[in-house]
Amino acid sequence: MWDGPMPDLHDVLVARRRIAPYLSPTPTVAPPSLQRRVGLPLYLKLENLQPIGAFKVRGGINLVARESSALAGKTIYAASTGNHGQSVAYAAHAFGLPAVIYAPEAANPLKVESMRALGAHVVLEGRDFDAAREACEAEALSAGGRYVHSMNEPSLIAGVGTLYLEALEAVPDLDVIFVPVGGGSGLSAAGLVAKTLNPAIRVVGVQAEGAPAFARSFASGALESTETAATAAEGLATRATFSLPLEMARRYVDEMVLVSDDEMRAAMRMLLETTHVVAEMAGAASVAAAARLAPELAEKKVLAVISGGNATLAQLGELFASP
Repeated sequence: MWDGPMPDLHDVLVARRRIAPYLSPTPTVAPPSLQRRVGLPLYLKLENLQPIGAFKVRGGINLVARESSALAGKTIYAASTGNHGQSVAYAAHAFGLPAVIYAPEAANPLKVESMRALGAHVVLEGRDFDAAREACEAEALSAGGRYVHSMNEPSLIAGVGTLYLEALEAVPDLDVIFVPVGGGSGLSAAGLVAKTLNPAIRVVGVQAEGAPAFARSFASGALESTETAATAAEGLATRATFSLPLEMARRYVDEMVLVSDDEMRAAMRMLLETTHVVAEMAGAASVAAAARLAPELAEKKVLAVISGGNATLAQLGELFASP
């Protein structure tokens, strides 16, 4: 398991100050039409409004700002289905550093275009995230660059934790938080902040049924993996589990829920119809879980994190292709 430093609330508070010159807080909203449709006092944390359209930029800025002196003259490497790669590319661009991002061959073209527009060299390799990650790790080691792991990086998690500080300042009496889970960095950050500030908050991770490695690991306590990641939600399409977010989740998180691709697409459509919010499939997973569990949540105040909004036109068109 993880044997390195683990972030705490102090690290999150420092991260908030560190990223403030680069990123503005995102809104926490309570759309009445969505609340009526779901049947809950449901709040949305709109991380789809970040400059890269996803929450991970907070972690990238925090890590690169913290290590900027040591990174001088180095190339930053990362592997990603898109949003972590965009985060590292955005941070590298902000600090004038070169970046190389590995992504799967079928990566979301909007995310690839964004990374390239930020000046990163993008290498498309492998059938999925884990194949791209293995290739990236090998090149970074050979080249002597700074490889930024998408999960096992305390500075990334501390940076992401700032979104939960903002949410709890906006709605301090939250009862439940739903967080989309690919590798678990967002979930571990949510658990850290929520449980430190109010242990009564129920923190729920939401993963795709077709890519349940983290949920299985959460249940067993072991680092489990799957042969495939059978989901169209690229932000959740991970086959492996990593030690730092798993250890933090088992310390701070209450439960995991699995949702289907159809449930995520229905949540995307509901967000568009009721609030005009664009979420990618992974970003809508939190709303999908909240909608499913609404009967048992009664009048509890619920936060759903819209972790990303990088849906393509083709993906959005599919939502309305059938009644």
